[in-house]
Amino acid sequence: MPDDHPDARRRRVNLSLPGALIETARALDLNLSQAAEAGLAAAVKQARDAAWRRDNRAAIDAHNRRVEREGVLLTPPWAAGDPPAR
Repeated sequence: MPDDHPDARRRRVNLSLPGALIETARALDLNLSQAAEAGLAAAVKQARDAAWRRDNRAAIDAHNRRVEREGVLLTPPWAAGDPPAR
């Protein structure tokens, strides 16, 4: 089961966070565990996205060069110019 699956086993962790941030979050009735989980999930997604872009940069660049050189393989009807007659 993937780590980000909702049913994945939960584990306790210790975090060190600025006291003022914790006090403000509690004053706003935020659930600290949910907020930390959401922030960590966002950071993981951002890191995975950056890694994918880095790992696929050469293929993306090659594809973009081919499109610049040869154009798209198929032109969708909505981009073909004049709208269809009604």
